[in-house]
Amino acid sequence: MLSILAGEANRPLAAALAVQLETDLAERTIERFPDGEIHVAVKSGIRGHDVHIVQPLCPPVDAHLVETMMLADASHRAGAAHITAVLPYYGYARQDRRSAPGEPVGARVVADLLAAVHVDSVLVVDPHTRALEAMLSVPLEPISAIPLLAATLRPELPDDAVVVAPDLGAVKRAERFAGLLDLPMAFVRKTRLSGDTVRAEGVVGDVAGRVPVIVDDMITTGGTIVSATQVLLDAGARAPVTVAATHGLLVGDALEALGQLPLQRIHLTDSVPPPDSGALPLVTTSLGELLADAIRRLRRGTGLGQLGGYG
Repeated sequence: MLSILAGEANRPLAAALAVQLETDLAERTIERFPDGEIHVAVKSGIRGHDVHIVQPLCPPVDAHLVETMMLADASHRAGAAHITAVLPYYGYARQDRRSAPGEPVGARVVADLLAAVHVDSVLVVDPHTRALEAMLSVPLEPISAIPLLAATLRPELPDDAVVVAPDLGAVKRAERFAGLLDLPMAFVRKTRLSGDTVRAEGVVGDVAGRVPVIVDDMITTGGTIVSATQVLLDAGARAPVTVAATHGLLVGDALEALGQLPLQRIHLTDSVPPPDSGALPLVTTSLGELLADAIRRLRRGTGLGQLGGYG
């Protein structure tokens, strides 16, 4: 039997996934004691079930992580046969190495915590780093939303568009988009000055007279997109700019910063709850069908095939 257990981080996505899998969300309660402790109770009978806990580790990341751990432990103690953490967005993935003595490896800490609460496998959409697989002691099943986003982009792009990676880390992602869209690609050389400040230093590739499509795995503060857009326009690219990313965290002043750009569209998925965008031209594509397809394949033991991959 299959059970879908929703955390509080993105209940609408969990509900959409349940509809695709032709099942109901398992009944549970999540509340806080007066001192702030999270209290979780799984109400549905899940003994012997294949339980999938749907919970992106988006802000507030720490609260959603603890909630996921509590749901996993509750499922284990209720007799679940197999527990999969469906983490459309894996928080702390950017902390995959130490940059100075005395720092932790945050991605590894989260991996150890998931294993400690009896999670048997982890399903992630476009994880930020391939190193994540080496950190987890349980199987990681990465799937990619790139084909889904490319399909939504294709009808609106002109023939003279160019796919742009806003930094070196996004080059592989841009190459995959460019291949699916049959477009050339370029990339921006970037230096990160702090957690929310970046400096774009130049463009590698021909963007003059072309309409840029900036692609990345996530948009957090929007600083990378803003910086890349300015460099591209300075290099002769044509506005308006299109942006596509799997995870739209959009924290801090991101909406305001992006709202100052000459944008055609920002394409995101619902890996995290879409923000109230106001006048910002956001287009959100649901991951429900993609996640359901991945779960069906994994349960049949047929592998992920073309669904698998990293963003």
